[in-house]
Amino acid sequence: MATVGRQRLRELFDDSPTPHIAHHPRTHRRDFYVATDGSFAPEGGGLGVIIETRTGERVARLAVPDAAPDNNVAEYRALHLGLDVLAHRAPANANVGVLVDHSDLAGAVNLAVLASRGPDYRPLRDATIPPAAVHHWRGIRARVAGFDGLRAAELRSGENPAHVLANAPDEYAHVNDEPAKCALPNVGASEPQIPPPSRADRHASD
Repeated sequence: MATVGRQRLRELFDDSPTPHIAHHPRTHRRDFYVATDGSFAPEGGGLGVIIETRTGERVARLAVPDAAPDNNVAEYRALHLGLDVLAHRAPANANVGVLVDHSDLAGAVNLAVLASRGPDYRPLRDATIPPAAVHHWRGIRARVAGFDGLRAAELRSGENPAHVLANAPDEYAHVNDEPAKCALPNVGASEPQIPPPSRADRHASD
């Protein structure tokens, strides 16, 4: 059930620009929304992830300590983690809305979406990826290609609900113990739910 008084990820997505791709009305019918954020600090940063269904039902929240080399790379690592988690919770034919507060990352994701339309289509420019994030970018692109549809929206930093999870992962570590869900869209209460996968260690890979 959606929390009363909390702005749903869907609402944030619908109100935010989607770089390189027009905000087509179909974006208002995404099945899942993923908000991610990555933080960097000399003593150690963190990755924050929130996943919801279109109705605001929470699927997962993560606050993971992480030692990315800089803030830019942390953003890529956070999105890689979020899409990996969603891929284990959602069907492959899901339409996904991604929310990040990193302009270059949002644009790169949408360029990857455009590039995936087929060999005859080429975006106006290629995405520029930080060298230390190349492996995570490959993982992100694989997840983008694995869903039926995906689009990224750019949030202002103060609007990103994953920001506090990334910036205080120790303080919010309790969210990692929330029950795992596999909330499939359009599944009635009387219909069987697919059991969630086991809760494995979800620390970001290098």
